[in-house]
Amino acid sequence: MAFEHYIRSGARMLRCGYTTGSCAALAASGAARLLLTGERPESLRLITPKGWTVEVAPEYCTLCGDEARCAVRKDAGDDPDVTDGCLVCAAVRKTAHGLRIDGGEGVGRVTRPGLDQPVGAAAINTVPRRMIAAAVEELCAEAGYGGGLSVVISVPEGAVLSRKTFNSMLGIEGGISILGSSGVVEPMSERAMIETIEIQLRQAAERSKRVILTPGSYGADYLLRTRLDALDIPVVKCSNYIGDALDAAAAAGFTELLLAGHIGKLVKLAGGVMNTHSRQADCRAELFTAHAALCGADAALCRELMGSATADACLALLDAAGLRERVTESLLAAIQRHLTRRAGEGLRAGALVFSNQYGTLSATDEARRLLKEWT
Repeated sequence: MAFEHYIRSGARMLRCGYTTGSCAALAASGAARLLLTGERPESLRLITPKGWTVEVAPEYCTLCGDEARCAVRKDAGDDPDVTDGCLVCAAVRKTAHGLRIDGGEGVGRVTRPGLDQPVGAAAINTVPRRMIAAAVEELCAEAGYGGGLSVVISVPEGAVLSRKTFNSMLGIEGGISILGSSGVVEPMSERAMIETIEIQLRQAAERSKRVILTPGSYGADYLLRTRLDALDIPVVKCSNYIGDALDAAAAAGFTELLLAGHIGKLVKLAGGVMNTHSRQADCRAELFTAHAALCGADAALCRELMGSATADACLALLDAAGLRERVTESLLAAIQRHLTRRAGEGLRAGALVFSNQYGTLSATDEARRLLKEWT
């Protein structure tokens, strides 16, 4: 049952896949069906949050005493995903009441604050948890079952696969994360992505000499919340390719550019990192620590910052120490220097940063000037 959804990458059509979160929900639905109805499903079907349907045959679906187990094989399509082909398994058993979702073998545990799940929880993110819950609750309703269920997700190869990821650096130990906000894996070709950004910038330059760049959905949502999208200035998503986007904006003839993004991504610019994908560099903690030290942080705080898994976790530590604003301004000054260098003489570029926890954090001096002129 091939997942036949494709996206264009330059001259090629690349096949999409489905996430570990979708696999977990599918496996949970198969196990729940066997446990509650006695029926061993030959196929499993799920509508992803993106709206696309995934239908797969389970690798196995068995009853072991009072527990039903089901496994689904991950298909990442044409994306170079380390989890492609691995088994995602679900074990479901009846309980007195409620629904409990946990991770078993090969699913990581959160060991540091600031991630999607709290410390101690299985690294099964919020959207996959909702998908799993929806899948098994549908089976409960269908079977007329009013009791509770325990769902344990496992990935037999997860501990080995996690060594090829950044999980241990983020504070996830013992396995992989169960991820996916759309339920779908869309393969990416780097050159095709950059070419797409260049095309969008050239098209936008036909109607304006001003442009707003944002890395992705977080930034787009922020622009919507703050009404910056209503300035009649074109908005272009640049993904992780901030340096390439600045080059393309200058080549397209833009004279003014505002980069708006989450601090967790844009903080890397303070170190001159212009491709912010984690495979290229992940120096967030180091940059927070260096600038905190410049602003007077003591050794104990610096050690805590170096051990933080996310930018929001760093901000919380700095906030508690009364240093958040000073360190943010120091980072933004460094970001501005690197933006100015990369943008060149003909393009005024500034940055505006926000976080999920604190909202708007601050803007570089050039960004403040641009926003004042634009509004």
